[in-house]
Amino acid sequence: MTDRTTYVTLTGVRRRGWTDSMVRDLLGSPDVQGRDPRRWSLAPVRLYLLVRVETVERTAEFAAASLLSKARSVAAGVYAERRRAAVLSAIRAEPIEVPLLPGPELERRAVRHRHLLGGARVPGGGDTGDGPPEAEAEALARWQVSYLRHALSRYESLLDGLYGETGRGDAGRLLRRRLYEAIAAAYPALARECRRRIAVER
Repeated sequence: MTDRTTYVTLTGVRRRGWTDSMVRDLLGSPDVQGRDPRRWSLAPVRLYLLVRVETVERTAEFAAASLLSKARSVAAGVYAERRRAAVLSAIRAEPIEVPLLPGPELERRAVRHRHLLGGARVPGGGDTGDGPPEAEAEALARWQVSYLRHALSRYESLLDGLYGETGRGDAGRLLRRRLYEAIAAAYPALARECRRRIAVER
């Protein structure tokens, strides 16, 4: 038999399969409400008598509310999966238009963009110290890809409406891969850096 002085927190009630709306509609106000003397918190402690929780859990109202909650959860999952599939399809179909700039202009914009982000002005130059030409070329390629990636940030709006780690993560990776592939196609000299970024973000 349950001890009538045993309480369960709102978190504990949720762990038993209750939703907040079920708590509100079937349990109502908590049996004890106040500040937790063991720790400082702005949120009040809400405690429910366990015996009362168990009594409600045996009712037809609880069974019906529980079934409705599960049905809503399944429906939400189906909608989220459909939304994810639609976004992935849109990302695959969206034409990516990379700005085509003369080499010197792209370098100028990339260096300026790097400087605005707090980096060096020129690779191997006064702010970074002299380096081998290969290292300077690699640094400049990184900066150019970063600038072009920033110039394509409007495509991030394709991810709007996607929530949840898995769905948004998959769509984000696909979008970044498509952007880097488009940059590599427009600027073959930057293809190596684009492939490196795709491999890192995979």
